[in-house]
Amino acid sequence: MLEQKYEKLQSILRDMGSVVVAFSGGVDSTFLLKAAVDTLGADHVLAVTADSETYPSSELEEAKRLAKWIGAPHEIIETSELAIPGYAENSKNRCYFCKSSLFDHLIPLMEAKGFQNVVYGVIADDANEYRPGMKAAKERGVCGPLQEANLYKKEIRELSRRLGLPTWDKPSFACLSSRIAYGESITVEKLTRVEKAEQFLRQTFQIRQVRVRTHQEIARIEVEPNDMAVILAHRDRIAKQLQTYGYQYVTLDLVGYQSGSMNKMLP
Repeated sequence: MLEQKYEKLQSILRDMGSVVVAFSGGVDSTFLLKAAVDTLGADHVLAVTADSETYPSSELEEAKRLAKWIGAPHEIIETSELAIPGYAENSKNRCYFCKSSLFDHLIPLMEAKGFQNVVYGVIADDANEYRPGMKAAKERGVCGPLQEANLYKKEIRELSRRLGLPTWDKPSFACLSSRIAYGESITVEKLTRVEKAEQFLRQTFQIRQVRVRTHQEIARIEVEPNDMAVILAHRDRIAKQLQTYGYQYVTLDLVGYQSGSMNKMLP
């Protein structure tokens, strides 16, 4: 079954002829880029990474390394989500504004360089999640080959492992804005605060999957249940460090890490 899905993905890509891949360096876009290069050849693929306020510098450097490792031509473009009308207000349609702007950058690039399609890493799991960015893709004719091939995250990780991709077990990642509660304005200062807090927890305590959700001056730390003991054992140090970044209160979410947990606040 898994081999058949991968063959379907390759068939979808072959029919496209050439693609510009919206490339973040995450599990899904890295797998998509690898499949595209293996199927179409590097001359028919271009990876494009958008560097912005919501994208950590560590992720950008990893994206550069991964594209080079795969052998894909790679371009980095400068964008600013905070300059998009409606984005900084952080409404429930925030991701729609973001993806609209991203694709509005990629489509002219595709046309200028003679490619035939823009593709991005939406997957089968996303069909059951709140993903307003999918509407932006549909409006602009941007394709999601992984979703079209009915590939789920678990399957993408397994196929990535078989292909030797170092991202096969990489923790899931989303833009830094996803850490800020809906309705609370997004600023460079808040994004920087989140990035510093998460980097501190990952590097100091080797916690791989972590989110520092922001509710005004409250930091709500989400980690896997097995890592909660580490947080509690070093609670004084963690609280003091995060307070230096600007948080007044530091909490641990006892439910643990949940992808898209901020969406619980939506009607």
